[in-house]
Amino acid sequence: MSESSGIPRRRRALVAVLSTLGLAAAVATAATLPAGASAPTPPTGWTQVFVDDFNGTAGTGVSTTNWQYSTGTSYPGGPANWGTGEIETMTNSTNNVSLDGSGNLRITPIRDSAGNWTSGRIETNRTDFQPPAGGKLRVEARLQVPNVTGASALGYWPAFWMLGAPYRGNYQNWPSVGEIDIMENTQGLNTIWGTLHCGTSPGGPCNETTGLGGTTTCTGTTCQAGFHTYSMEWDRSVTPEAIRFYVDGTNYHTVTANQVDATTWSNATNHGFFIILNVAMGGAFPAAFGGGPDANTVSGRPMVVDYVQVLQSTTGGGTTTPPPTGTRDAYSAIQAESYNSQSGTLTETTTDTGGGQNIGSLANGDYALYQGVNFGSTAATQFVARVASGANTGVSGLVEVRLDSRTNAPIGSFSIANTGGWQSWRTVPANISSVTGTHDVYLTFTSGQAQDFVNVNWFNFGH
Repeated sequence: MSESSGIPRRRRALVAVLSTLGLAAAVATAATLPAGASAPTPPTGWTQVFVDDFNGTAGTGVSTTNWQYSTGTSYPGGPANWGTGEIETMTNSTNNVSLDGSGNLRITPIRDSAGNWTSGRIETNRTDFQPPAGGKLRVEARLQVPNVTGASALGYWPAFWMLGAPYRGNYQNWPSVGEIDIMENTQGLNTIWGTLHCGTSPGGPCNETTGLGGTTTCTGTTCQAGFHTYSMEWDRSVTPEAIRFYVDGTNYHTVTANQVDATTWSNATNHGFFIILNVAMGGAFPAAFGGGPDANTVSGRPMVVDYVQVLQSTTGGGTTTPPPTGTRDAYSAIQAESYNSQSGTLTETTTDTGGGQNIGSLANGDYALYQGVNFGSTAATQFVARVASGANTGVSGLVEVRLDSRTNAPIGSFSIANTGGWQSWRTVPANISSVTGTHDVYLTFTSGQAQDFVNVNWFNFGH
């Protein structure tokens, strides 16, 4: 929601599924609930650490046990216009922030007769939201962005996001303290942005003021026409640590710790966060898509929030297969996560048959090494891999097999593009040059684009 929340320049999408089937089912159920429904019961392995269902009398304000109002046009001593160039004045008036009596919060921007805009911005009192060591944190809201499109929507900028706790009371240490934009929308577009901001501005390791962002669209109904569940899962159970963004249970963007240097990641994540809901009017983000508001902009269209909840898990999902101590059988499934070394990969829970984990975040130049693969005395002539891809249109690449050195020429490869999602698995064969004996096998990944293009669950060889 900061000024950095502009058009993402690069998307590095990694994961297409929630980390447990139970959580995926919970989110899918939440996406079909009526307005005013209660937050879903946490699935097995998860604990609810915060929730607000926004139950209360119509026309009353939010619970001040859970929330505080940010009013005016800036934090005390902070950047003007909230640091983004937005033009509204935030208030604690129930004209701008109120319960609707049916289990929803409404944040409503209003233009007065003089052309001045007011709106609402609320933040959790708590600033300690972060995953436990080796565990996960999930922050989600079911909401409908302002139901306004086209010229009438110029300048609208609803957001559901988080700021690092060190920002509260300082207001000069952005973006180093971290910002996680779980949901941003603007101009009535059927598009959602999810972004991590960090490092220094402008530029720096996190490409500020743009940040490390990705986008997706709302399906079924547009973002404006219906409720959708917007979620962020911060996972410390995997290496590298990952922050994943979801709409209605579908992961569309992930940022991992190895995308930036260790100091930048630590400064942005080694502390708690607080949650923010607001609707801004005007500013840098709408300006990137035509500007506004102007005389065509319609006043009084609220963002409607069904619930906000925070879940925590103290354990990771799936079972990681360690590298074997002896040789590997080339003709039995070699689990992709059992590598001896790698570069650029991420290990994550898979929903493929058999469960366990797969490797992801695979893009041009990445590799994984599997030592001591025994092909025997009868030559192997085929390579088979279990792969999935949620790559963007036009993005594809090669999964290659190299022996004994990753700079040796490939003995075989196959091309892969979008399979329907990062957990939509298929088994793909490829012919290879004849191989006998015992070798170190490198899986290498080559693409003409910078984006991730494939996940791998397992592979083996055949005669």
